[in-house]
Order: sequence, then structure tokens, then C-alpha cells
Amino acid sequence: MTTLPLRFTAGHLFLEIDGRLWLLDTGSPASFGSEPSLALDGESFRLDPSALGLDAASLSTFVSVDCAGLLGGDVLSRFDLVLDVPGGTARVSRDELDHAGAEVPLDFLIDIPIVEASVRGARRRFFFDTGAQVSYLEGPALATFPPAGPFADFYRGVGAFDTETFTVDFEVGGLPFPLRTGSLPGLLALTLPLGRCAGILGNALLADRAVGYFPRRRRLVL
Repeated sequence: MTTLPLRFTAGHLFLEIDGRLWLLDTGSPASFGSEPSLALDGESFRLDPSALGLDAASLSTFVSVDCAGLLGGDVLSRFDLVLDVPGGTARVSRDELDHAGAEVPLDFLIDIPIVEASVRGARRRFFFDTGAQVSYLEGPALATFPPAGPFADFYRGVGAFDTETFTVDFEVGGLPFPLRTGSLPGLLALTLPLGRCAGILGNALLADRAVGYFPRRRRLVL
């Protein structure tokens, strides 16, 4: 097991590895970096310099943080992770880790995790994307929630976009999560049916607690 600094900076999650920051992004199936390889808990990974037109330099510009690259599902799926944002640490292990909390089953689409959540009593599927600063919910019901103001976001392969946001009361694993939630632009919204999903749950799901992310065992522990 390796314990690493976990930074929540400029609305994004970063693992600090050998003094460099790496964006932690479960919503991306592919990792990339400014270095050709990365070692994590004794395992080495070869990295492409870019993915979907995004490299470390352009990523750093988008997130307003100088970072070495992005850790996506191809790397993260090889480990158990306990992500403790309030404590500022991440435990990463090739062996199984324990973490107490509410267990939520995970499904996957190309290494991108999917969780079930309830909105006003209706259970829906959502992509779980730690690279997303806000959550997303498709459909006219979004505008019936309390407004939370405009938000400027970006998405790899699409670029920057603006959305109006609302505070939506989600329930995940029996726990309440009031999350700032927007609407995806058309091209991105078209990807949701691939996972039979109604939207995206972003990294605010982790902001105030330690969370176990165990993709090999298809479990999220809140």
C-alpha cells in the first residue's frame, strides 16, 4: 500500500506523485502524462502523451493548476483506493483495502464507473466522474430545483461550455447529497444513453468524507 497526498484544488482532485500533481479522473477511460511512464504502488504504466486531443499542458490550462497528466480508468482500475479529501491523503493498494461506510454497487462502461442514485424518489443511473466539478442531470425537471448560478466547465474532446446550475438533492447509498448540478451540452448528453444514465455525479460526492473506491470489486463505500 502507498499513501499519497490528495489535493482538492481549484475544484479538482489531484494525487501528488513524486512532487507532481495528477488529475484523478474516473470519468476518463484513458490516462496520459508529460512523462512516458508512471510508477504507482510498485506497478509501472506506460503513458501516451495525450488523449482525445488533451495533453498535460492543455489540461493544466483548463484546470488552472500545473499538473503532470491525468489518471483515468485504465490505471485506477488496477487498485483499491481510499480517498480522504478532508484528511488530504489517498491510500492506493494492489491489495484489498477496508473502509467502513455505506456500500454502493458499481457498474462500468469502458472503465468508467456507474452508480445508482435517487432524485425525488426515482432511482436512476449516473456516471461517477471525479474529474467533474459539478454534477449533471438531463431533463426538464432540473429547472424545478433551487438555482445555483451559471458555471463554466470543460470536457475533453468537447472543450469549454457554460451551464446554468441548480441544487439537486441526490440520495446515494441511503445518504443525502445536495449537489450543484447543471445540464450537459448536446454532444455530451448524447453519450449518456450508452450507459443508460441520466447524468453525471461529480467529485463533490467526495468533498466532505473519506470514500473507498474499489473498482476491481465493483464497490464504492461512502
